[in-house]
Amino acid sequence: MKSKHTAAWVGFTAAAAIAVSGCGTDGARTAAKAVDHADRIMAVLSRATDRTEQLGSAEVKVSTDLGTGTPIAMDGTYSWGDGLAFDAEMDTRAAQMQQLQDSPTTRVLFVDGAYYYDVDPQPAGPLQGKEWMKIDSSAIFGDKGSQAFSGSSSGGGNPADSMRALKYANDVDDLGKETVDGQRTTHYRAVVDKAHMGKFKEAYDGDNAMSAVTGGADSMTMDIWVGGNDLPVRLQQRIGAVKVTMDFQKFGATAPVKAPPAAQTGDLTDEIKKSREQSPEQQG
Repeated sequence: MKSKHTAAWVGFTAAAAIAVSGCGTDGARTAAKAVDHADRIMAVLSRATDRTEQLGSAEVKVSTDLGTGTPIAMDGTYSWGDGLAFDAEMDTRAAQMQQLQDSPTTRVLFVDGAYYYDVDPQPAGPLQGKEWMKIDSSAIFGDKGSQAFSGSSSGGGNPADSMRALKYANDVDDLGKETVDGQRTTHYRAVVDKAHMGKFKEAYDGDNAMSAVTGGADSMTMDIWVGGNDLPVRLQQRIGAVKVTMDFQKFGATAPVKAPPAAQTGDLTDEIKKSREQSPEQQG
């Protein structure tokens, strides 16, 4: 395993995190200015947020565009009742995983604050004879940022947190009725500034890969399409040049996500950290 190959892995791992990162609201206690139409919007979004949080999991399709013109597609299940976890398949070539996986898709798990990638066993190095590659989220966000992805549902890192953050948006607007995935929805848009991202500003700011991917953006634009059952049909986040679109296929009743056996796993966390420390981009 050569560290010169780790830059791409850092990028797509951060991209996977953006797809479900949301933004916690710890420390944000002042709501946006109240006007009649905004109050009506917030009532709708509040109901959708509560329902999403209560159901705790969903089957989701995610597209993450890092601004390179080749979005990374992920399709799987996400849960947030006991901290963020997901089990998904992503496009191998778009994620630049061809060196480690011959299959056109790669399975990726996130559980207990770490990413696990299903790879082909390698002839040498940390992945010699291993079926899974592990990267702890601290290698991507640093110790402070990674804390937002672990713990209980109140710790953040789930669609309900993303929606809850809309309460603290600078601007909220109703863009009207639209049909999404065959469902009639109402399209809402909001802009959330960095000051109201709560603990997740640790993940979006500072010396970490997320900051490099988002360009240190000062705000996040969120679009949400809410269906007639008061549940989100689509959630889209734009941070700098990055755009993540999450389509909800079905809520609730997903299988628990479990980490692979340790004996089948090669841990690249330290190598990723060392590679980023040596990278000229990180030093500049």
